[in-house]
Amino acid sequence: MASSSSPLVFSVKRCDPEFVRPTNPTPRELKQLSDIDDQEGLRLQIPVIMFYPNNPLMKGKDPVKVIREALGKALVYYYPFAGRLIEGDNRKLMVDCTGEGVLFIEADADTTLENLGDAIQPMCPCFEELLYDVPGSGGILGSPLVLIQVTRLRCRGFIFALRLNHTMSGIPGLVQFLNAISEMAQGLSVPSLLPIWQRELLNARNPPRITCIHHEYEEVTNTKGTLMAMDENNLVHRSFFFGPKEIRALRNRLPASLGASTTFEVLTAYVWRCRTIAFAVDPDEVVRIICSISMRGKRGFELPPGYYGNAVVTPASITKAGMLCKNPLEYAVRLVKKAKAEMSQEYVKSVADLMVIKGRPSFMHPGNYMVADVTRDGSGEIDFGWGKPVYSGLARAISIISFCARFRNSKGEEGNVIPIWLPPPVMERFEQEIKKMTKEEEPVRLITSKL
Repeated sequence: MASSSSPLVFSVKRCDPEFVRPTNPTPRELKQLSDIDDQEGLRLQIPVIMFYPNNPLMKGKDPVKVIREALGKALVYYYPFAGRLIEGDNRKLMVDCTGEGVLFIEADADTTLENLGDAIQPMCPCFEELLYDVPGSGGILGSPLVLIQVTRLRCRGFIFALRLNHTMSGIPGLVQFLNAISEMAQGLSVPSLLPIWQRELLNARNPPRITCIHHEYEEVTNTKGTLMAMDENNLVHRSFFFGPKEIRALRNRLPASLGASTTFEVLTAYVWRCRTIAFAVDPDEVVRIICSISMRGKRGFELPPGYYGNAVVTPASITKAGMLCKNPLEYAVRLVKKAKAEMSQEYVKSVADLMVIKGRPSFMHPGNYMVADVTRDGSGEIDFGWGKPVYSGLARAISIISFCARFRNSKGEEGNVIPIWLPPPVMERFEQEIKKMTKEEEPVRLITSKL
């Protein structure tokens, strides 16, 4: 296992950004987002990247032209993406469906997929060139909701990169939109799965009432001054690959009495523990692990097929930092399992109600850390005609949010990759902690906690 720190550099030539609008007229209307969509913690941009190899069967076809034309056709059905967000009373977000379009950039890079090698993971070198941040385009309100850049490569492959206003959709909703674009690119005139708005399905009750404990939204009391805020101007990004060897080493540390644990639970617990140690948090400070849990496909959640809004909640478990760091990995795994177990119909309703009552608070606090499971996000199936991507998914971590994605390295090993942002000195300590997992045995005695 190693972090990505490749010195690979290449240049990208970009055309001027343009707006791609729906190819046919679309309704001019206001559409409210849900009370799950418009919480403060989702008022951010999420970057996605996909790497496509050359396909000889597509000789003479230009991926830029094919995707741009398909995008305009798909926006006829997903026309809210071509609008702009506005804010109403109590910070309620709405889409003004203006039809102004999404930003689109055509580009060429002087490199090949083979040259990129293991750099095809979060965060790819020259990422800012592969998804150019058009000045003035990155706001939450009044800005384009989607930015797309398609970059041709010397090997005749291409890179598809996208930035999405997270309040509009999560990864499943975005994948649904991209599947519609891919179907249009391959000749369909109507998406096989029609989009459903119906954001009122995840609105607060009337009257709203908070019925569950929501540690993720609690105000953080940094009593010891060791819960370091994440200064975006002083962070480094690394991605860590966990192959079969590393995952086996972690599982060997867990007692049989713990029962079955998913790879996501084990890796999330381990990375959270290493991160907390690296920050040198005072033992008496309270820290939280947050899990992003989808309600799609779960019993009791009647979201219709085609719903492309955010459909997740973010329950958290809490503990004192000293308990997390001194205990074996089992302790952290149990807390991750506990957070996931909070998910229920009532929990979702309580979150929506909390947003209305408390003014849509954020979970992006010092001492909080989130990992999202995107190993089954479906982005690896998106085919614009050139076949499936060799890597697809989120392009990088976001502040306190990491994610766990499937990845095959240049040696052909299948595993999971987890990217993370940390201040430089913390990253050094974090890497040291990560490397210890095959060199040390954990203590076997659990220390009990009153939290």
